[in-house]
Amino acid sequence: MSVQEAKGDLPLWRDAIAVGLLMTATLKIMANATISPALPALEASFVGDPGVAYLTRFLVSAPSLSVVLVAPFAGLAADRFGRGPLLVIGVVLFALAGSAGAYLPDLFSILMSRLLLGVAVALTMTAQVALVGDLFAGTRRSAFMGWQVAAVNFSGFFYIGIAGLLAGTSPRLPFLVYALPIFLLPLLVSILRQEKQTKSASSAQKRRDPKIEETGHWVVSALSIALLTTITVMLFFLMPSQLPFYLDKNGFDSASGTAIGLGALTLTGGTVALLFKRFSERLGLAATFGLGFLFMAGGFVTLSIEAAWPAILSGAALVGAGYGLVQPSFLLLALHIAPSSRRGSVSGIITTAMFLGQVISPLALTPLIVTFGFPTTYLATAIGLALFAAATFGHVILHMRTQRRAFLGSKT
Repeated sequence: MSVQEAKGDLPLWRDAIAVGLLMTATLKIMANATISPALPALEASFVGDPGVAYLTRFLVSAPSLSVVLVAPFAGLAADRFGRGPLLVIGVVLFALAGSAGAYLPDLFSILMSRLLLGVAVALTMTAQVALVGDLFAGTRRSAFMGWQVAAVNFSGFFYIGIAGLLAGTSPRLPFLVYALPIFLLPLLVSILRQEKQTKSASSAQKRRDPKIEETGHWVVSALSIALLTTITVMLFFLMPSQLPFYLDKNGFDSASGTAIGLGALTLTGGTVALLFKRFSERLGLAATFGLGFLFMAGGFVTLSIEAAWPAILSGAALVGAGYGLVQPSFLLLALHIAPSSRRGSVSGIITTAMFLGQVISPLALTPLIVTFGFPTTYLATAIGLALFAAATFGHVILHMRTQRRAFLGSKT
């Protein structure tokens, strides 16, 4: 039993290790969105540079590109050199590369720092997910995953709010928000100590039972989960990437409307994620998956019916609620199938899948919107998600019937 399992009665918010890992998880939303309020003024300050309009907009998505390329290798490094050291390196690099935009002299060098920031995100996210698998188990791991999704959703308001205030003074000041993670280092020291204790206990257990490690079938399972993750994130990202254009096309103010719509999505998603442990305990992980897909499908159906605020807000809230159940389910399932010595590799695969879904979403779905329009695209998305839900519930029903037959067979 790990020290974290022994802390089962200690609330997560009072556990320094849990708080450190939760705060580290929020860096992925800080990486992309924090500088968004400063983009117009930043573009104006480099107005004479060639390609300024394109380069300025690419600053937001540049870290995601690096994550996709680096995360698989970060996973291998986490398995070979340890998750804790990789996490510390990632957080320090995040603070240095992220805040560099506050003082770098030109737009190209800022872009390079954003790509380096993506490397830091790949290191940090891969190590963080693997550490959750190492340091938490059972219902405590389920509770942590729900809290993690909630922390990511709610922290977005804080980071973007602070950046918006700073951007009013100077477009360079929001980059200083990226230096905040340096204050996590004391908590990361506790994580390093805990990892060392857990590793020693795991080695001792493996010596007692040399067959404890699992077979190589985890690779196929991990790739299957990664594929489903990529598709789900791609569909979910219709909201943050396309909602402004949907509102603008239907005569709404896209700036304030997007803030309201995404606010409903993130608040609902964060609230539902806090209840993830209860859902997964009562329904099981597979049924929780199905319910999440069903909520998301209902949200996109609602958005496809009418471009009016009641439909927009309720649709966004349903999509957020569904994703609040689906995202922690993906992470839990990935950790469940991963051998302890390969949790870094599996975390790298899932991290790549999540960011790949973000990158390809506008590339794959914008042509459909241009050709068929928003209502048809939203409806097709809802049908796809409903099919995922049906397949998941079908698996649950089949499993229940198999168990029932086995139970009746054992009594005869």
